[in-house]
Amino acid sequence: MNSADQDRLDRLRLIRSAHIGPVTYFQLIQRFGSAAAALDAIPQLAARGGGRAPQLARIDDVAREIESVKRLGARYLFVGQGLYPHLLAEIDTAPPALIVKGDLRLLERPAIAIVGARNASAAGCRFARQLAYDLAQAGMLVVSGLARGIDTAAHQGAGAENTVGVIASGIDIAFPPENRDLQAQLGERGLVIAEQPPGREPLARHFPSRNRIIAGMALATVVVEAAPRSGSLITARLAAESGREVLAVPGSPLDPRAQGCNLLIREGATLIQNAADVIEAISPIIGAGVRSPLSGFRHMQEPADADDREREAILSLLGPTPVQVDEIIRLSRLSSAVVQMVLLELELAGRLERHAGGRVSLG
Repeated sequence: MNSADQDRLDRLRLIRSAHIGPVTYFQLIQRFGSAAAALDAIPQLAARGGGRAPQLARIDDVAREIESVKRLGARYLFVGQGLYPHLLAEIDTAPPALIVKGDLRLLERPAIAIVGARNASAAGCRFARQLAYDLAQAGMLVVSGLARGIDTAAHQGAGAENTVGVIASGIDIAFPPENRDLQAQLGERGLVIAEQPPGREPLARHFPSRNRIIAGMALATVVVEAAPRSGSLITARLAAESGREVLAVPGSPLDPRAQGCNLLIREGATLIQNAADVIEAISPIIGAGVRSPLSGFRHMQEPADADDREREAILSLLGPTPVQVDEIIRLSRLSSAVVQMVLLELELAGRLERHAGGRVSLG
């Protein structure tokens, strides 16, 4: 096995190991310089956090995954590689590895996400289809989640060769089943992106993770129809937290499917009625870059070790209620690097949970 193949195997082992999410992964790589060195260091770090080392992914299991991806005609993209979506790489919770199938040249285009209700109205689907078509004709890449309703309409309107489907399952699993042919078309003429390994069925917890990829890839997220508590609004929130534009289509206050969009507009989202409005909203961004994300996990100071007194001070500030990491740094009066290292140790020990918006709590 050459060095590149060994590094890919080590990176995937790290990603697939228990208690290691994107934030932890990037901190370990920054701290130790390579995935192999991080894997060797995990038992000692977990012991400092007061727990047992997490179960590391088995080499044989990861090797089988790599073979499965190859057999399916897909490939991996790792953060730091040139082909990895550059806007997605800027968010703190970027997936360390993506599994992709299709035309990677599409990732060079400016992307717009279109999301909305699964139980969308006929009018909402018609609007999404036309909007996606017009954006594609203007040279935009349309990103959506291959779900029923608005997502499906957006993919169909843009045409397979102008759209990316981000799924919550393995690259070989079609969900919903009625979109199997559409997903196959995207895998041949467009692009399908998965974070989960092949064979993984979509679970409820995978959909918010899928949504962050959709929002992270795009300059702006357009919400067409959405209930007040829906996955589409989660995508919009994630887009805003990543410094991206949030655009919403207004609707009748008598239609529950319009309440989410109307709420977004009330809270500051840009009202759009056609593709020209979308292009006008993103035109200042193209060339100037997106706004900086709210948090900074990917931009830590030089890693630092902590002593027992500092660990106790940080632990005393944690509890079952999620709290901002910045608040822990402020109250502890310790450096960001020390706080981040202690949180890393606690997470590897299975004692810490990370939440959206840069918050943490004791598990």
